[in-house]
Amino acid sequence: MRITSEQSYAIEQIVNKYRNLSGAAIPILQEIQNQLGYVSPQFIEKVAELTEIPASELYGIVTFYTQFRLEPIGENHIQICHGTACHLAGANAVIEAFESSTGAKCGSTSKDGKFTLDKVACMGCCSLAPVVGVNGKIHGRMTAEKAQKLARELKGGDSRGR
Repeated sequence: MRITSEQSYAIEQIVNKYRNLSGAAIPILQEIQNQLGYVSPQFIEKVAELTEIPASELYGIVTFYTQFRLEPIGENHIQICHGTACHLAGANAVIEAFESSTGAKCGSTSKDGKFTLDKVACMGCCSLAPVVGVNGKIHGRMTAEKAQKLARELKGGDSRGR
């Protein structure tokens, strides 16, 4: 996959912003992710070229910290809480329901690009367990049946849950 001229320009602008700061690798990568949605291996190569930070070091940062993504997320980002309360209240069944309903496996994006499923540690809504976030909107007391219904609704159009 080639980097577009727009992506290249955005990366150059970000790198220039941090040009004279030592230890700027993480902020550069964070801003790239914020602006472009992910940090691809091609983006890493561009940053390495512009900063002279070894690509292996940048790749190590991106793969170590879970905040970074190497691929773009789907149209609908579904985060399934797996904190203690949610886990005990049936989060595994919710994950399985979303996986079968969306075609995405937890931690990846569906082939059609419509869904990304992620397991998260805690969403801070323990009294509503199990909890799911869809594009930033919280859905509490989720069940497998509700998960399947929500996936069907999201497939129906631009129901981004915002």
